[in-house]
Amino acid sequence: MFYDHNITVVIPAYNEADTIADVVSDFRSIDCVDRVVVVENNCKDATAELARQAGAEVISESRAGYGCALRAGMDHAVKLGADILVLTEADGSFRGMDIWKLAYYLLDANMVLGTRTTKQMVAQGANMDAMLRWGNVTMAKLLEMMWLFPHEPRLTDVGCTYRAIWADSWKQMRSGTTEAGPSFSPEMICEGYRQGMRTIEIPVHYGARMGGSSQHSDSFSKVCKTAYGMFKTILRKRFRG
Repeated sequence: MFYDHNITVVIPAYNEADTIADVVSDFRSIDCVDRVVVVENNCKDATAELARQAGAEVISESRAGYGCALRAGMDHAVKLGADILVLTEADGSFRGMDIWKLAYYLLDANMVLGTRTTKQMVAQGANMDAMLRWGNVTMAKLLEMMWLFPHEPRLTDVGCTYRAIWADSWKQMRSGTTEAGPSFSPEMICEGYRQGMRTIEIPVHYGARMGGSSQHSDSFSKVCKTAYGMFKTILRKRFRG
C-alpha cells in the first residue's frame, strides 16, 4: 500500500523466460507494491510458468502487440481493485525502487512518465545510444508542440514504458486508446492531454537488458518503423481526436 492506495504493477511479456522471474521478484520486493500482473502475449517459451513461480498473477492476451498487452493488464488490474497502475518492461531494464518516485509524483498528477534520456541515469550497455536518445527527444518535442496550448508539456521521452497512472484516469482515457503496438505509449500521453489530465515526466534509471533483444529498437529499420508509427499516432490524436 502507498498512502492507503493499492499499487498493481503490469508487465507485458513476449518470450521473456530469461528475465521474467528476476523482474517479478524485483518489483514484488518493493514495499508499496501490492500485486504484480504479467500479461503473457502469445509466448512460446516458459515465461508464464516462471512468472507464476516468482509470485506474479499471469493473464493471457491473444491479440498481439505491446499496446494490446498493456491494455488487457490494466483492465484486469482495475477489476481487481487497483488504485494505481504502474507499467514496466519484462526485460529488466527498469528498477523496482523507482516506483517510489513515480508514486510520490502521482499524488500531484493524473499520470507520471519515466524518461530514459537523462544521460547520467542510463547505465553502460543500456539500449539507448545517441540515435535512440535523440530520436525519443525529437518525437517528444513534436508532441510538446502539438499540445503546447493549453498544456505546455515538458517531455523528452514518449516511448518509455515505465510510468504510473491512477486507475480512475485510465478508465477515463481507455476508450480513446486503440494502438496495438509501441505507439500505444505516446497515444496514452496524447489522450491524457486531450482530456485535460495533468501529466509530468521524471528521470528513471535505465539499464541493460538482462536477456533477449528489443522487438522495436534492436535494428535501424525497427527504430525507423517505430518512430514513424509514433509520428502518425501523435498527429492523428492531435487533429482527429
